[in-house]
Amino acid sequence: MHRALKRRTTLVVGVAVALTMFSACTPAEAPKPIATPGVEPTGTVELWHFFTDREAKALDDTLARFKAKYPKVTLTVKGGQDDAKVTTAIGAGTGPDVAISYSTDIVGKFCAAGAWVDLNPYLQRDGVDLTAIPEVARSYTEFRGKRCAMPFLADAYGFYFNKAMFAEAGLTEAPKTLAELSDMAKKLTKRKPDGTIERAGFLPLFGFYENSPSHFAPMAGAKWLNADGTSAIGADPAWKALLTWQKELVDWYGYDKLEKFRASLGDEWSADNAFHKGKIAMAVDGEWRMAFLKDQAPEVQFGVAPLPVLYASHAGAGYISGNVIGVSRTARNPEAAWALIKFLTTETDSIVELSNGIRNVPTTTAALTSPQLHVDPAFQVFLDIFANPNSGTTPPSAIGPGYQDTLSEFLMAWQSGSKKDLAAGLADVDTRVNKMIELAG
Repeated sequence: MHRALKRRTTLVVGVAVALTMFSACTPAEAPKPIATPGVEPTGTVELWHFFTDREAKALDDTLARFKAKYPKVTLTVKGGQDDAKVTTAIGAGTGPDVAISYSTDIVGKFCAAGAWVDLNPYLQRDGVDLTAIPEVARSYTEFRGKRCAMPFLADAYGFYFNKAMFAEAGLTEAPKTLAELSDMAKKLTKRKPDGTIERAGFLPLFGFYENSPSHFAPMAGAKWLNADGTSAIGADPAWKALLTWQKELVDWYGYDKLEKFRASLGDEWSADNAFHKGKIAMAVDGEWRMAFLKDQAPEVQFGVAPLPVLYASHAGAGYISGNVIGVSRTARNPEAAWALIKFLTTETDSIVELSNGIRNVPTTTAALTSPQLHVDPAFQVFLDIFANPNSGTTPPSAIGPGYQDTLSEFLMAWQSGSKKDLAAGLADVDTRVNKMIELAG
């Protein structure tokens, strides 16, 4: 998920179109036969994933063990893929047997449209204990009783701060509340005489790096959907409180000054990342940022903590997401495809090896507690966020991330000041989201 967030806006449209075409044009297929337990899989399996560079190598190392364990399976791997390409290929009947997605938000659509098959028959046949997977990861890999995905490592979003800048400002620990975050952001900000921002204590604009409403929602315990799947955004006072706080900090900086400053910053995934370069003192980011800092900016002294929250009762919270993996409906060798997924998502050694290499959070209890898992104090913070009951995720929906993107569209206008009525804007988000859900069926 995280490596591709910067291109998500355009991909959402592409995936939505691809899924519509898939649903309309792909004929229903007879269920694939399920082999009896213990039958060794054979044949060719094609895996598509989105990883690149260091992370792709870590995956290749683990896949080498799969090849050794299943010598009768020929595995081909294609990296650098995205959800739109995968879904379009499946709709055309040319998709991979197995695909790894960076977006848990797509699970609802993949399940509803049938792009990925229901894994329950395989899980039940092989006696896989799903309770070994923490509840939050189970929740974002199924939709309406259909488990069309398994969790492929998880992401926990927390808070990064520059220790040297904190020491310079007389600060000793990360902010615990949003009020403290605002105070520290102002103290850590540096401006030129004309007001131009040289360094932002915290850049509060939505659309900057990992600043999204989904990642901020746990700060206030904000709710996305009601039990019936309709939008809960407009009626939840937590959204109003969170967005009022955000707009007040934007206004303190000056929206135009923030936009000018943001335009000067480097790419999120490069060595020119603003946190790496000391252009921002604090940031919301995932656990993987630690590996990027070690690789691209080892001189930066940083600390990590849970997200600052609106109320003390939400302490320890963060946003939980992750990568997901599934078998394509058009898979030519579903039994071998399932063997690959089972190897990557249920075998402790594989999960731990992947976590140590990619530096994401393991998604089984056994892997989380394995003595082979590389855990330093900073990584432990993210493991604690993952286990914290105040942490939240985005629920699956038949419209995929459509409810999030509808809110994000309003928030661009809200933070710029072009739309000033927060209550009316959130109510309109509800109306638009509910119409989308109604059309999706």
